[in-house]
Amino acid sequence: MVGSAVCRRLASEPGTKLITRSRAELDLCDERQVNEFFAEHRPATVIFASAKVGGIHANKTFPVEFLTDNLRQELATIHASYRNGVKRFLFLGSTCIYPRLAKQPIKEDELLASPLELTNEAYAIAKIAGLKLCQYFRQQYGVLYHSAMPTNLYGPGDNYHPEHSHVLPGLIRRIHEAKANGEASVTIWGTGTPRREFLHVDDLADAIIHLCQLDNPPDWVNVGTSTDVSIFELAKLVASTVGFSGEIKTDTSKPDGTPRKLTDTTLLKSTGWSPKIGLHEGIAATYRDFLKEQSSGNLRSK
Repeated sequence: MVGSAVCRRLASEPGTKLITRSRAELDLCDERQVNEFFAEHRPATVIFASAKVGGIHANKTFPVEFLTDNLRQELATIHASYRNGVKRFLFLGSTCIYPRLAKQPIKEDELLASPLELTNEAYAIAKIAGLKLCQYFRQQYGVLYHSAMPTNLYGPGDNYHPEHSHVLPGLIRRIHEAKANGEASVTIWGTGTPRREFLHVDDLADAIIHLCQLDNPPDWVNVGTSTDVSIFELAKLVASTVGFSGEIKTDTSKPDGTPRKLTDTTLLKSTGWSPKIGLHEGIAATYRDFLKEQSSGNLRSK
């Protein structure tokens, strides 16, 4: 999702030569393949948008894969970049790697200030390692390796797997199917009270290009909207967008995750960037994309 959005955004940048590979063409967990790729192409800038990601269920079920797959990708790509003369490397972290009870809104200096959210710990440890490795390469070798910390993302190309997706695409799929099947209600995990911030992936792509044009970007910087909604409010908004008039129920036997994750985006705004796509507008556009992808048989669900 993120990689595709960055490619769309870079299509409007004159003089840019894009070098991309699909997962089938280049396994970033394979150090030999990664080294050969970088030795052949020697890019000037790398935007690292690859990761193994998922929601609470996926993170709880596959912590080994979330830790090891992400570590292997990061280590192979960052080291290969340095060995082959990459001067700028932008690593994508996530605001979900901040502590569970971080002060709200979350500033960049909250990283590692207190314990992590247990349902997300394996992924968080891996992403923190990649972020800190970029910081250390910059500190030790003088290369411009830095990171962006996007909040919860959504938009075209998202993963709509019924169990392993993130909350917003999961809600879109379940509520759409509930309407199509004439169901009277939809049940969401947890109490519905946790609050989350959402950023359209096209806004993130624009922020990434903005950061890549800065001469002295922060080691890591939050990318978000600095506004949030409860999961229950989000479900109601999706239901309204989809046209589902049934009841939204909660399953309190399921975990809530972190109570709140609202970012402080003061640092990014001070560099001259702010988001453009509102949540209502973004969800409506994303649902239209969902319907197109579903009808064409291209809906991502794995």
